[in-house]
Amino acid sequence: MSYDKNNIFAKILRGEIPCKKIYEDEFVLAFHDINPQKKVHALVIPKGEYVNLDDFSSKASEKEISGLIRGIGTVAKKIGVSDVVKGGGYRSLVNVGENGGQEVPHLHFHIFGGEKVGKMVS
Repeated sequence: MSYDKNNIFAKILRGEIPCKKIYEDEFVLAFHDINPQKKVHALVIPKGEYVNLDDFSSKASEKEISGLIRGIGTVAKKIGVSDVVKGGGYRSLVNVGENGGQEVPHLHFHIFGGEKVGKMVS
């Protein structure tokens, strides 16, 4: 599958569609989900043109890979869900493809928290 430069996250990255930004660096942009599924629901997207995790893992540079993982951790701290010792905790989720529930063809990680997230799969 080739990358669709007109997907909503590509438009957000280009500044064509606004977002409620949480964090940004050279590798990622993070923002609040417009349709939150939990009390806290953030999205972390790489700035590169990657359709999904398979695409990213096979094409991204080592710097992009580490930048994305570090970005997820940074965002979890910024939104206040990362301190497990103080009763926090979160779920980071990535959907891949139609059967995996991916709705936007740009790699994105969901961070859910702020409350008990529940079972992984129901």
